[in-house]
Amino acid sequence: MMKKTIMAMAVATAAGGSAVAADLPRGSAPYYPPPPATYSWTGPYAGLNLGYQWSQVTNNVTEPSGIAGGGQLGYNWQLSPFVYGIETDIQASAADDTFAPYKFSNPWFGTLRARVGFAAADNVLLYATGGLAYGELKGEFFGLGEDKTLVGWTAGAGIEYGFLFAPRWSVKLEYLYMDLTSRTYSVTGVDNGLHSNFLRLGVNYRFF
Repeated sequence: MMKKTIMAMAVATAAGGSAVAADLPRGSAPYYPPPPATYSWTGPYAGLNLGYQWSQVTNNVTEPSGIAGGGQLGYNWQLSPFVYGIETDIQASAADDTFAPYKFSNPWFGTLRARVGFAAADNVLLYATGGLAYGELKGEFFGLGEDKTLVGWTAGAGIEYGFLFAPRWSVKLEYLYMDLTSRTYSVTGVDNGLHSNFLRLGVNYRFF
């Protein structure tokens, strides 16, 4: 009889303990940090670039080539992995060539272009670009010089990498082909234009 009473009391005590434990407040859920934000290309930016230009003057044997560099301004809009933008740049160029008695040089040029790209890995942007090109083509013949501003088109492609540890900064490698349409030069007596290739490295700082 005593054993049954003790067993009954033990069962009742265990049941009561379970009920009390069930009524105790539960601890807060474990904290998991949110996943890192997706890299964004949207916003205005400005930067500098430096590269090499190699060219050919139409209706002339000269091939102006040399270092070129300058600055760029632009704005990007990102929709999912696709990035759309507009960019303008201005370049100073040391491209020139002499083939006696002619000398041609391209002291400066600029572009105004659209950009369409694909963010392959959030912070890696592959893009194509194209639009308006303009610049100065200077012709010389036996010391007589003639400067003209030419207008044409440009197209190219590039890759841009955004730094995850410094998301405002990015670097790019870009190729442009530029076709400046011909104008008549008195020093040559024919129409001369400029076809150029330009490969450059650049750095951008984004304002967002």
